[in-house]
Amino acid sequence: MKKLDYKGYYFIAPFFAIFLTFNLYPVLLTFYYTFTHYEGYGEPQFLGLDNYVRILTDSYFLEAFINTWQIWGLNFALQLGIALFLAALFSDLRINIKGLGFFRAIFYLPNLITISSVAILFNIMLDWHYGSVNQFLLKLGIISEPINWLNQPFTAQASVALILTWMWFGYTFIVLMAGVAGISKEYYEAALIDGANRWQTFIYITLPLLKPIMLYIMITSLIGGLQLFDLPMLLTDGLGSPDGSLNTMVLYLYNQAFRYGNYGYAATIAYMLFLITVIFSGITFKSMYREAKVTKKRGNK
Repeated sequence: MKKLDYKGYYFIAPFFAIFLTFNLYPVLLTFYYTFTHYEGYGEPQFLGLDNYVRILTDSYFLEAFINTWQIWGLNFALQLGIALFLAALFSDLRINIKGLGFFRAIFYLPNLITISSVAILFNIMLDWHYGSVNQFLLKLGIISEPINWLNQPFTAQASVALILTWMWFGYTFIVLMAGVAGISKEYYEAALIDGANRWQTFIYITLPLLKPIMLYIMITSLIGGLQLFDLPMLLTDGLGSPDGSLNTMVLYLYNQAFRYGNYGYAATIAYMLFLITVIFSGITFKSMYREAKVTKKRGNK
């Protein structure tokens, strides 16, 4: 009978010690706090399911939920639309644009700038009285008087969405171009020979074959979008102004914990955010899986 050698466990023990201490334990402790009223010191006061009942009737959380989806939805639509247009443009054999590597670097560059620098930059650009955006639009005659971009609910949300689009469309473009690179050039050459125009080539070749890549982009963008915090925090007073339009779910969570000292309710918001992310990710995967099965059946026929 062979004698077991336990020396290998000594090598993996540091990983498990770090994982249990800094990953699993905080997650379980946070879950425990969801059943308590805890102010960050002293003993937590057990409340049962009160925090979960409260969050289901909390109008401020509902407002934060809607705000988060509105900002993410506009950002994702613009981001994906611009990236798809550029991917179609750079994959067009008729145009055959050179210097793809250079354009990739230029488009991705905003993603490398720290969010605090981005917030300072756009705070200056969107300034009501002296901002370059208002000055430019006034000179073109597009507007007759300066717009207070960050002090009106609609323009504040649109501004944040556009800033996020500017930061992330380059990443989305690179991922889509990686997907385009995996599509056989024979499809495009055959379409060109058959006389298909650019729109037909994009709709019937590029777009269907990029659906798995777009699913990945949508899921990762959704996860990041539901965690939107830093830009609304830095662009405003940190409370979601104007009129609560930039009060996202994570910003609401942050304020509940570190401004109002309600760590138990903040922990409940964190788990609700996790649950929302899982549900919508699951719905997206399920719908794409069904569509893939339908497409496969049609192909077999």
